[in-house]
Amino acid sequence: MKDVVETKNAPQAIGPYSQSVKISVASMLFCSGQIPIDPATGQVAEAMPEVQARQVMENLKAVIEAGGFAMHDVVKTTIYLKDMANFALVNSVYESFFHGAFPARSTVEVSALPRGVLIEIDAIACRQ
Repeated sequence: MKDVVETKNAPQAIGPYSQSVKISVASMLFCSGQIPIDPATGQVAEAMPEVQARQVMENLKAVIEAGGFAMHDVVKTTIYLKDMANFALVNSVYESFFHGAFPARSTVEVSALPRGVLIEIDAIACRQ
């Protein structure tokens, strides 16, 4: 259902993501961007990139599971960072949530995010 497609005719992935993921569509879930708000308190997580990244990924995982999917069903993510200097810290947290083939991914630096957070991530999940 989900096949990683890679070519040596384009740059190889420099982190935990695939160049592309090919799917046979049957059921898809489009997740809105998640920010590091603790659902139990409604408060933004501590202003440390790795803490906020973990909360974002936990939130994203909860949304994905609520939709009847699992993290291994994720085929594409987009990471929005307030500061690209946090890329390595965020990358290490992000990587820990996936096993096997990584989703295709884009990472961009943005000038601002809601509630002054450091990171936001959206996702697309798919399965037959």
